[in-house]
Amino acid sequence: MADIVKQILAKPIQLADQVVKAAEVASSFKQECAELKARTEKLAGLLRQAARASSELYERPTRRIIDDTEQVLGKALSLVLKCRANGLMKRVFTIIPAAAFRKMHAQLENSIGDVSWLLRVSAPAEDRDDAGYLGLPPIAANEPILCLIWEQIAILYTGSLEDRSDAAASLVSLARDNDRYGKLIIEEGGVVPLLKLLKEGKPEGQENAARALGLLGRDPESVEHMIHGGACSVLAKVLKEGPMKVQAVVAWATSELVANHPKCQDIFAQHNVIRLLVGHLAFETVQEHSKYAIFTSKATSIHHAVVLVKENPNSAAPNVLEEDQSLIPHPTGKHMPNQMHNVVVNTMALRANPANKTTNGVNHNLNGAKPTYHLNHHLHQNSNAAKARDLEDPATKSQMKAMAARALWKLAMGNSAICKSITESRALLCFAVLLEKGSEDVRYNSAMALMEITAVAEQDADLRRSAFKPNSPACKAVVDQVLKIIENADFDLLTPCIKSIGNLARTFRATETRMIGPLVKLLDDREAEVSGEAAVALTKFAGTGNYLHKDHSRAIIEAGGVKHLVQLSYFGESVAQIPALELLCNIALNVPDSEQLAKDEVLTVLEWASKQSWVSQLERLETLLLEAKSRLELYQSRGSRGFF
Repeated sequence: MADIVKQILAKPIQLADQVVKAAEVASSFKQECAELKARTEKLAGLLRQAARASSELYERPTRRIIDDTEQVLGKALSLVLKCRANGLMKRVFTIIPAAAFRKMHAQLENSIGDVSWLLRVSAPAEDRDDAGYLGLPPIAANEPILCLIWEQIAILYTGSLEDRSDAAASLVSLARDNDRYGKLIIEEGGVVPLLKLLKEGKPEGQENAARALGLLGRDPESVEHMIHGGACSVLAKVLKEGPMKVQAVVAWATSELVANHPKCQDIFAQHNVIRLLVGHLAFETVQEHSKYAIFTSKATSIHHAVVLVKENPNSAAPNVLEEDQSLIPHPTGKHMPNQMHNVVVNTMALRANPANKTTNGVNHNLNGAKPTYHLNHHLHQNSNAAKARDLEDPATKSQMKAMAARALWKLAMGNSAICKSITESRALLCFAVLLEKGSEDVRYNSAMALMEITAVAEQDADLRRSAFKPNSPACKAVVDQVLKIIENADFDLLTPCIKSIGNLARTFRATETRMIGPLVKLLDDREAEVSGEAAVALTKFAGTGNYLHKDHSRAIIEAGGVKHLVQLSYFGESVAQIPALELLCNIALNVPDSEQLAKDEVLTVLEWASKQSWVSQLERLETLLLEAKSRLELYQSRGSRGFF
C-alpha cells in the first residue's frame, strides 16, 4: 500500500519542482510567477509530507486528489514556461491573459486544500490538530457525499473504537438512504474496515458494522465483493462467539446477503452458519440435538469412564476442543459436561505419553501438545459464555430467535442440501414450538422458513421422505401447529402456513383428512388472496400428481368445498377465481360420478367458464377445463335420471 501511494505521488512532486524552477527564471509576468511559485512550494511541501506518511494514507481519495493535483501542476508548468520567452517577437506573439494567472492561483489553492484535507483525514485521530468534523475539501464541490464517505471510511481505518463505531453508524445512514451511496461505500473500500470493526470492536460498534454490511449487500455484485472480502468467516465467528445483541444483527445481515445473492447459500453453509443458527433457535426452546452436543456418553463411575475411553480413544478428548463446544442449554438448565470423564481422558493421555511431565499441577508437554490447563480454561470460557446468554433480557433472546429464523428462511430457499441439514437437526421442533409461543416476528419468520423448507421437500422426494415422515414427531408437531394456525385463521401467518400444508400434500395418508376441512373453510374467506392460496393448496391434494388424488377429492366434496368453488369460479377475483376453477376441474376429473357435483351444477359452471375469453389465454387451464367438462358430461348423462 505504501509503495503504491509513493508511486502515485512521485510525478506530481517532480512537476511541482519543475514549476518552481521555471518560475524562478521567468522573464515576464514576474510578479504573477512569484505568487504562483509560492503556492507551488506550499503544495510541494504537502506532497512530500504525504509521501512520508504514505503508509497512513487512504488510497481511494489519494488517487483522485493526486490525479487532479497532477493535472493542475501540468497546466501551471505550461503557463510558467510561456513566461520564459526571450526576445521581443516571442513576447509579442506569446499572449497570456491576466485571467489565466488568477485561474491558476485558484486551482493551486484548491489542490493545497485537497492535499491538506487528505493528510488530516488519513491521520490517526489523536494526531490531528482539529477535532470533530473535518470539513469538505474543494474536490467535494461536485460530489460532496463522496468526500463524506471517504472521511467515514478513513475514520474506520484510523480512529478509536468509539470513533469507528460512529463512522459505521454514519455509513448505515448513508446506505439506508440511497442505493447509490451503498455502491460508493463498497467501491471506496468500506467493506474491509467494517469487517474488521465487526470482528474487533465493542458491541455497539459491532452492531453498527453488521447493520452496515447488511444494508450494503443489496445486489449480487455487492454481495460477491463482500464474500471475497471474507464476510462469511467473520459473520460465522461472531455468530459463534459474539454478544447476543450483536449476533442478532449479524443473523439479520446474513439473511440480507443471502436473500440478495442466493448463490452464496452454500458458502455460508461451509462456514457452519446453519449449525450456529439452529443453535440460537434451539436455545431455551427444545433440548439440544446430539448432532450439536459435545459429548453424549455419560460415565457413571471411574471404571465406566475408562471403558468409554478405551472404546473410543480418538473421539473423547478432541471433541472437547471442537467448535461444537458451545452447548445449547437444556430448558431445565442441566448441561454440565462430564468432568470425571475428562479427568480420565487426560490421565490416560499422560500415561500414554511419558514425555509429558507435570510440575506443580501444570502439565509441561515437551512435544508441543496443548497442556491440560488449556482444556479447563476453554471449558471455563464456554461456561461464562453460556451464563452470559442465560442472563440476556427476554427481548434480546426473542430478537435473536427471530433473526436466526429469518436467516434460515433465506438460506433454505431452493437449496436441498441446506434444507436437509436444517431438518436433520431439531430445527423443525423449534419451529413448531416457536409458532405457538414466539413473538410476532419469531412466529412469522418461523412460518416462512417452514414454507421454504416444505417447498423444497415438495420437489425433492428424498428430503420429503427423510424429513417429513408421517410418524415423525417433528413432522407431527409442525403439522399440528400449522393446522392450528389455519383453524384459528391467524391472518398474518395464514399464507405461509397454507402453502406449507399444500407443499406436504403428498406426505399425508388417505385416512388423514383433518387438514382438508380447515382449508375448505378458507375458500369462503373474505380475503381473495387467502381463498386463492387455499384453492392452490387443495389442488395439490386433488391434482393427479398426488397418488391419493381421488381420496382427497372425495374429502373436499364431503367437507362442502364444491359450493365455495362454484361461487369463486363465478364471482371471485382473478387471484382466487383461476385456482378455484382449476381445483374444480381436478375434482370433476377424479370423481365425475359424484352426486354432489350434479347438485351444485358444476357442469354448468364449466360450460360457462369455457366461453370466457380469459380462459383461452391460459392454455393449461383451457385444456384441463375441456377434459373435465367432457368427463363430467359423460358420467352425468349416464346417471342423469338419478341426479335430476
